[in-house]
Amino acid sequence: MSATISILVTVLFVVVVLYLVQKLPIDSTMKQMAQIVVLIVGMVSLLGSLGVF
Repeated sequence: MSATISILVTVLFVVVVLYLVQKLPIDSTMKQMAQIVVLIVGMVSLLGSLGVF
């Protein structure tokens, strides 16, 4: 049960951060780089909560 909650919280956090990155007044290439970093960190967190790491 706690793994499911952890996954849901991680997905919600990634979605909120991606939304906030879109609102930043920065160059589009910087936005893309920030989105890639957020997605990588989100994937690593999800894999960690699933017990892969």
